Amino acid sequence: MKKLVPADAVLLPDNAARVFKGEIFDVYQWPQPLFDGSQATFEMLKRPDTVSVICVTGDTVLVLDDEQPHGGSRVSFPGGRVDETDSSIEAAAQREVLEETGYSFQNWRLIKAWQPHTKMEWFIYILLAWDVADRQVPHHDAGEKITVHEVSFDELKNLVINKSGYLGESTDIFEPLHSLSELLELPAFSGQTVDR
Repeated sequence: MKKLVPADAVLLPDNAARVFKGEIFDVYQWPQPLFDGSQATFEMLKRPDTVSVICVTGDTVLVLDDEQPHGGSRVSFPGGRVDETDSSIEAAAQREVLEETGYSFQNWRLIKAWQPHTKMEWFIYILLAWDVADRQVPHHDAGEKITVHEVSFDELKNLVINKSGYLGESTDIFEPLHSLSELLELPAFSGQTVDR
C-alpha cells in the first residue's frame, strides 16, 4: 500500500528479516555495519498502522466511550487498525468510522501522521471527515463496547486539552483552534510517500 509518512520516518531496511510473527507485533532483524567497520544485529518491531478520525457532523463532533476487554473504557475518536485488506489509509478510516459509528462522510482529509517510536515501524494517522453522506446501524467487534456521543467544539477542545482518554494525542492540532470552521480549514498532511 502506498502511504504518506513523516519525512523523518525510520523505516525497516530492505534486508531486514522477520524473526517473529505475533498477533499484532512482528520482530525484524538485520546485519548493520558500524562506524568502526564491524557489524552488529539490529532489531525493530513492526505493527499495523492505526487511524483516528475527527468526524464533524454539522455543528458537532463524534467522540466515543470505547471499552476494551484488557484496557477498560477510554474516550477516543473513531478509529482502529489498518487491515491488510484496506486499499489505503483513507479506506481503513472509512471502514472503522462506519463500523464504530454507522456514519459515512463525503469529505476526507489526512491532517496528521506520526511515528510514536523510532524502534517500531508503526504510524498513527489522524484524518478529518465532514459532510455526512449516510447513517446506519454500527457493527462493533466482539471485543469492544462503544457509545457514540456528539459534542460541541468547545466541549471537544476541553476534553483534548485535558488529555481525556486518547484524545490527548491531538492536543497540538486543537490548541491553536477556536472553532469548527478553523478545524475544517486545516491543511492536508505532507510527508514522503512509501510503498509498504
